[in-house]
Amino acid sequence: MNADRHPLFVPLIFAGGLVFGLGLGFSHMTHPEVVLDFLQLRDLGLLFVMGAGSLVVGGAIAVMSRTTRLAPLTGDVYGRRVKSMDRNVILGGSIFGVGWGLSGICPGAAYASVGIGNYPILIAIAGMFVGAYIQGYWRKIRAKRAVSPTPAE
Repeated sequence: MNADRHPLFVPLIFAGGLVFGLGLGFSHMTHPEVVLDFLQLRDLGLLFVMGAGSLVVGGAIAVMSRTTRLAPLTGDVYGRRVKSMDRNVILGGSIFGVGWGLSGICPGAAYASVGIGNYPILIAIAGMFVGAYIQGYWRKIRAKRAVSPTPAE
């Protein structure tokens, strides 16, 4: 554990995960059929769940960034970290969306879904790990090609 972190860092992260999992369970986001109904615009209740979460986080960041310069637990400086909209963001987001639509569940909800006894979702979680591994391997190969000199002709 990082010695610079606040002693409540790990317990608070656990508590946040606990609240997050309870919220996912109560809102039924852990059920792929509910998520698929949302994605097909048949049940827009999950829009409220996502909107409420965004409002809480947005409000907390707005208040905390005005009252303190550093994040209370991590000590990091508050600030915007904007990722440019590039080809990788569009491609990655599209692939993520297809995976979300095919499995009917997003990664956070997939882990919480195991907690409610939805063990077949472990197949989707395994697929997430394999997909992330393939992407990391592919990126490593591309980085090697970009660095290695081309043979003289």
